[in-house]
Amino acid sequence: MNEFSRLYTAGSPARLFTLVLVMLTILILTPRFAAAEDEIKVAYHADFADPRRFSAMLTSINNMMNYYENELVDADVRIVFVAHGIRFLTDDKLENTPFTEDEALSERRDNLKGRLLSQAKARGVKLELCDITRTQIDLPEDALYEQVTLVPSGVVRIAELQQQGFAYIKIE
Repeated sequence: MNEFSRLYTAGSPARLFTLVLVMLTILILTPRFAAAEDEIKVAYHADFADPRRFSAMLTSINNMMNYYENELVDADVRIVFVAHGIRFLTDDKLENTPFTEDEALSERRDNLKGRLLSQAKARGVKLELCDITRTQIDLPEDALYEQVTLVPSGVVRIAELQQQGFAYIKIE
């Protein structure tokens, strides 16, 4: 007869209580340990033209990545770019499109580009662009930054990521 059977069938109440307590502890703590091993998943939605707002988003991402790195937690962070968000993924001025570079973007482009690409290269933040937006303005794929991945539809991609458990963040 194994120890469990002996304790269960003929054990004292103290032994049975101890066994039940150990089993409950395992059941209670197991989900917490499993959750700690999970990767944090976050999707940012960039569909705006304002460089100050984009800068705020990059600051938010940087702060998040600093926190998770300090806590030794893996994070899968995506930025899904739709519509005006395309302005931040190319050096093209996008003249004669609804997304034409304005003075505010012109003044901040180098800084924003450096910060964005730093997050992509050094921290693995994924940059995903709605291909509908790109094709509507006839922007060649090679005009995009190298780190950009095209997705068939930005809003569909956001819905897919949420279905996969990604938290949704949109900077206002």
